[in-house]
Amino acid sequence: MELSKIFKIGLLSLGITLTTTSCNDWLKVDMEDSIMENLLFENDEGYMSALNGIYSRMNEQYGSTLSMGTIDVMAQYYNVQKNSNHAYYNYADFKYEQSAFKSTSNSIWTALYSYIANINTLLEHCDESGSKLTKLYYPYVKGEALALRAFFHFDLLRLYGPIYSSETESAIVMPYQETTSKEIQPLLSAKDIASKILRDLNDAEELLKDDRIRTNGVMAGDSDDPNDKTAFRYRQFRFNYYAVKALKARLYLWMGDKEKAYDEAMSIINLNKQEGVFPWTKKAAVTNTTNPDRLFSSEVIFSLYNQSRKTLYDGLFSPKGEANSMLCFKGSSMEDGDIFSKLTYFYDDYGDLRRTTQWSVEAIASKENDGASEEKKENVLCFNKYTDTQDASFRYMIPLIRLSEVYLIAAECAKTTEEAMGYINDIRAARNCVKLELQAEEGEDKVQDYIYREFMREEIGEGQMYFFYKRKGIQQMMSGTDFGQEETWWDPAAPLEGKYEMKTNLYVWPMPEVEANKRLQK
Repeated sequence: MELSKIFKIGLLSLGITLTTTSCNDWLKVDMEDSIMENLLFENDEGYMSALNGIYSRMNEQYGSTLSMGTIDVMAQYYNVQKNSNHAYYNYADFKYEQSAFKSTSNSIWTALYSYIANINTLLEHCDESGSKLTKLYYPYVKGEALALRAFFHFDLLRLYGPIYSSETESAIVMPYQETTSKEIQPLLSAKDIASKILRDLNDAEELLKDDRIRTNGVMAGDSDDPNDKTAFRYRQFRFNYYAVKALKARLYLWMGDKEKAYDEAMSIINLNKQEGVFPWTKKAAVTNTTNPDRLFSSEVIFSLYNQSRKTLYDGLFSPKGEANSMLCFKGSSMEDGDIFSKLTYFYDDYGDLRRTTQWSVEAIASKENDGASEEKKENVLCFNKYTDTQDASFRYMIPLIRLSEVYLIAAECAKTTEEAMGYINDIRAARNCVKLELQAEEGEDKVQDYIYREFMREEIGEGQMYFFYKRKGIQQMMSGTDFGQEETWWDPAAPLEGKYEMKTNLYVWPMPEVEANKRLQK
């Protein structure tokens, strides 16, 4: 069975049997739907359909808002912040009071807790007396469900919680929904939420310790063996064993526990060297003229499967789109050293595969045309990471966790600068970049700057840069709008890199109205 069919069936099953009655209710089907629910969980395939439905629904928020769209705009990647007419202006300038932002926040909160509610229904059936879930399927279904529950709660914590520290961990943030109850759950501290996330991940890791990905790889295709269970294939599109451990590393780093973050990251790095599950993507695959792998897909540990990816790309990045809704870099050429182009500041190596394959100059309709009879064009730096491909395993992939992030976690938490530089240069070697060397006068600060810049380049379009800034409480982001300076001599030793001044209090999203109002009415 093709992967698309698997997820379609799952989404249909979930939509029929596991729907919420309103935005304010936790999912727990009423009596008239109980028969349908019980029928769904009559066999292994029913459990997998319910789980696949959750994976499919993730595209509602992670297909754009929490990956390539809104959350990346807030990281100041794109040329938006000084254009008040741009569709994403309110997000680029953190205007939480605007209705558009409030609507987005309500949607994220409601959707993620809806996913969690569906997961809890599934988990309840996994362990109920007389469960029809077999021993073969049980660790995959329950393990992936627990990992997804942790994943969603963690992203809610990263959005609505404080910049995590010993001083802020007691801040009351959000509920951790663990049951199918419709009752409003108490708000817990950031520390308590993090603890419950870690518990779910530890349980998931134990359940998935024998994940087939460890012996058979990602299995990106159907088997010729009719006895081979398709349910256990396509492991890059499911919350596999490696993804659980990578999320643990991400969580520990968020909590400021660098020792444990380092241990988890090194465990993945060493395990991957032994098992060879996620090899660095070869240059030939990236530069392939037919199906260029601009995602470096062999390194993606966990991702969405989104058949609407081309539509998302066309709406956000395509030069055929509207200028005031398009996400692009500041600048109009790929020329090396162009002081008015963000590419000059964003990449330090002209041969970087991320630079040469993920960007191009395209002519788009000018914003200043104003209905003129002759259409005016302007050159724009267009982002091509998600350009459509044909007949490729990564055609519908939107990465959520990748191997390079694990290497950068190891680098940030490494015991010595030499060790850290080794992990950074491992990534750079895979991206066709020159090796970096620390000068005698350079130390830890320079290493951390290298990590920051590699993270920016690796995670663009994947929704992680904003959280990097928030975790560190960074008050100056690289700007999306300010580069170069008129009538100024270009001095490579003193780059004119624009900065966005960030107030740290703006990193904490206000509790959405949909939740605040519900609690006021209680």
